[in-house]
Amino acid sequence: MEKQVLTVGTAQEGTRLDKAAAGMLGITRSAVQTWLEQGRIILNGAAADKKRLLQSGDVLEVTPPEPAPCAAVPQNIPLDIVYEDDELLVVNKPKGMVVHPAAGHTDGTLVNALLAYCGNSLSGINGVMRPGIVHRIDKDTSGLLIVAKNDHAHQHLARQIRDHSFTRKYEAVVCGHLKPETGTVEAPIGRHPIQRKKMAVTEKGSRPAVTHYEVIAYFPGYTHVRLRLETGRTHQIRVHMAWLGHPVAGDTVYGPPRGLRGLAGQCLHARLIGFCHPMDNRYLELSSPLPEYFIHFLQQLGGTESCRNP
Repeated sequence: MEKQVLTVGTAQEGTRLDKAAAGMLGITRSAVQTWLEQGRIILNGAAADKKRLLQSGDVLEVTPPEPAPCAAVPQNIPLDIVYEDDELLVVNKPKGMVVHPAAGHTDGTLVNALLAYCGNSLSGINGVMRPGIVHRIDKDTSGLLIVAKNDHAHQHLARQIRDHSFTRKYEAVVCGHLKPETGTVEAPIGRHPIQRKKMAVTEKGSRPAVTHYEVIAYFPGYTHVRLRLETGRTHQIRVHMAWLGHPVAGDTVYGPPRGLRGLAGQCLHARLIGFCHPMDNRYLELSSPLPEYFIHFLQQLGGTESCRNP
């Protein structure tokens, strides 16, 4: 892969090398640390420690490794493609589909479908098991997800996510009547201190997380809500809503242990994404209609029309 030369700006000044490089490159900090150990990242012409604090004007020379052959198998799985060009595509992921292969889900994933559809035209930055994957949504969350076809597009999009300029709006049904009708949840999220497969609002080992919400409609015992992510932590909406005492309906991980009739997993849909295109920086905004399962659940609750202030 081609060498990249990156100049540190004022936004990264005083930041640790591994943290800043991860954000600039759109990869994980552990990957940056590995590349530093391998001599693939050079600071101002010389090797540098991962803890080095950067200064504005510092120059990083990055030589990424050649991507290894993908272990995932292409599978001819239909994709609902909302938008596509030579740089990226936007997929409307159905509820129940896993994004990338992992333990217990080795096939039938979005990555398996993308490999069959795109072949080798996917970015390799996130590793051989996550080709093209810039961001994720949970298995039981439906909606829009962007896929990069090359590393340039991947890095451009990842920077927007890091800089909070990538628009992500969701709709959900949550338990109870969420008050006030508009608000912002600003609470750090990290690994649960005891249940390590879960996330939690915690000060220990956490990262800042911000979710904005607006009530769409109230129903008996539930609220239909619109949410906008300012940050994108794992399970962020589900954790923040549960922390407020209003878990997402059907979420048996952060809510009641029993599911709801007619719902398999949480009632959460990635409704809209907006971003600047990697090639010409024009702003694109794409939306997805509420899926059938979501509409059916609203109808069970009493309709899809607003019934505010019960």
